[in-house]
Amino acid sequence: MMETIVEQRLSIFVEDPAGPWHVVAQHAIVGDPLPAIEGLGVYAQPNPHVQDAGRWMLRGIASNERYATRDEKTRLVAAQEGLGRPESTRAVLIPIRKNAQWWALTQDERRAIFEARSSHISTGLRYLPAVARKLYHCRDLSDTEPFDFLTWFEFAPEDEPHFDNLLAELRASAEWDYVGREVEIRLTRR
Repeated sequence: MMETIVEQRLSIFVEDPAGPWHVVAQHAIVGDPLPAIEGLGVYAQPNPHVQDAGRWMLRGIASNERYATRDEKTRLVAAQEGLGRPESTRAVLIPIRKNAQWWALTQDERRAIFEARSSHISTGLRYLPAVARKLYHCRDLSDTEPFDFLTWFEFAPEDEPHFDNLLAELRASAEWDYVGREVEIRLTRR
């Protein structure tokens, strides 16, 4: 169930035809796609579904906010509502891998691109609380993970246009010049 990812640091996103999320659309935005699936489960280890992973499995760790200042984090926490809200029957999983140029930058250089030039946090704040999100770091697990980040979004069906606007704004920013692979998976709760 979705509540698992709220409480756990390590989450596994895995093909699960009987999972709580039905895939309504899946496509690559940049780079290679993932094999198409029909259903998705989000689990913490250990879980029998993880042992019998389907066509693919993605892992990520909920970690600390890396690029947010104290003031930004305070505003995010105050505005964001949690995942698993009953009205949030739509979700989007967006796995992203940044390119080598991004990782060659220092932390302060990445922060400057992330917020000063791209307004990532400021943009996201405008869509809260309608669009809830949780970020998972994959690089913390190993360098062989296929993505650096997994971002999970949830919202009510009537807020999907707001989510689409959020994505369009972020994808038009300077930060997206550093995205080497991005897949978008749209889901509805069963």
